[in-house]
Amino acid sequence: MDNHHIYTVSELNSRIRSLLEHRFPFLSVSGEISNLRRPYSGHLYFTLKDDQGQIKAVLFKMQQRYLPQQPADGQSVICRGRLTVYEPRGDYQLIVDSIDFHGAGALRIAFDQLKKKLASEGLFAGEHKKPLPKIPGHITLVTSPRGAAVHDFIRIARRRFPQIRLAVYPVAVQGEQAAEEMVDAISLINKKLTTDIIVLCRGGGSLEDLQPFNDEQLARAIFNSKIPVVSAVGHEIDFTIADFVSDLRAPTPSGAAEVVLPDADTLKEKTISLHDRLVRLMERQLDHLEDRLALLKQVLGDLSSPLSGLFLRVDQQGIFLVRSMENILAADRQRINRLQLRLERNNPESLRQVSIGRLTALQKRLVRAAHQILLSRAQSLKQQSILLEAVSPQATLARGYAVVRKKQTGEIVLDSRDINPGEQARILLYRGQLDVTVESCSYEGET
Repeated sequence: MDNHHIYTVSELNSRIRSLLEHRFPFLSVSGEISNLRRPYSGHLYFTLKDDQGQIKAVLFKMQQRYLPQQPADGQSVICRGRLTVYEPRGDYQLIVDSIDFHGAGALRIAFDQLKKKLASEGLFAGEHKKPLPKIPGHITLVTSPRGAAVHDFIRIARRRFPQIRLAVYPVAVQGEQAAEEMVDAISLINKKLTTDIIVLCRGGGSLEDLQPFNDEQLARAIFNSKIPVVSAVGHEIDFTIADFVSDLRAPTPSGAAEVVLPDADTLKEKTISLHDRLVRLMERQLDHLEDRLALLKQVLGDLSSPLSGLFLRVDQQGIFLVRSMENILAADRQRINRLQLRLERNNPESLRQVSIGRLTALQKRLVRAAHQILLSRAQSLKQQSILLEAVSPQATLARGYAVVRKKQTGEIVLDSRDINPGEQARILLYRGQLDVTVESCSYEGET
């Protein structure tokens, strides 16, 4: 090899291609399919990778008829083919002749399991999809502000609808914390921000790069969002769980701007067109009405006199109608007043108040009558007491009289002959008593 020879870029790429093709005429490479693309040519372009590296691969359309199944991102495969260099770009790649499928990758299995689980719960059902406003006033992008996707969206949004207000909620869209940050963003936007649409925005990438958008908690946050959510993640061939649960899936971030925003120029042209159509329609209608009016004038002739009489009659009928209505209203008001008076008289509350008044008056009369009766009875009792005291034995004793009883029998001695000398007697005085022995007895008329 001549070390002093100066190669052109194309010469160097050609020499490298020749070396690789001679050194690796045919080989088998195992790895996981990622970033699978199928352009209009029908060829399949993808990346074959493992934990520490990756290589570009292409499977031409004519070789695909030998495949037992279609390749998909996340599948672990063994590709057989030859190594070469694509000279225009200086990329080396694997030209695949056949693919041996030996099971899907772990990420793809997890993706399919989660997709099946959420679908069975109804998170993908069409009846839960919220409609997007036809002309939104404010859109919030949940994305990385440093990515190209957000700038593509903003550029197309400004071009299509310059009046739109855009806000960017910065989050990570790749890595372990990305899903959690997007969940928090959706929750906060629903609680504190006023926006018409939330757009999850991210450019393309491998299955691992898009893994945060296959998170179950993010899927449930999108489903529970009161604000419509649009998923604009990856390329058109990339599908994530967020795409299925969102209210709308856009093929790309730039495509999302095309979908959610109307074209201002188209709206303006359509508005002008509708305005012109409306003007023409009104002009035709006016022309038609003018022609019809002219025809009616010819048929009916001069209507000024009949119309004057008709207007006078209408005025008279109007006056009569107003008076009739006033009379009816006055009669109704009188009837309402009478009914109201009857209602007030028969109102239970009024009757209760009247009854309470009567009861209070009767109670006062009863108290006065009872007082009079008690006073009369007290005076009578006092007089009876005075009379009783006047004829009572105590009163007699108080005047100096005494009562003599035989001590043994207690018999009252009314006559001196009722007791014998030597008997014991008991004399009751006004105060106290005396026990005496009779010494002698004298009778009335004896000396």
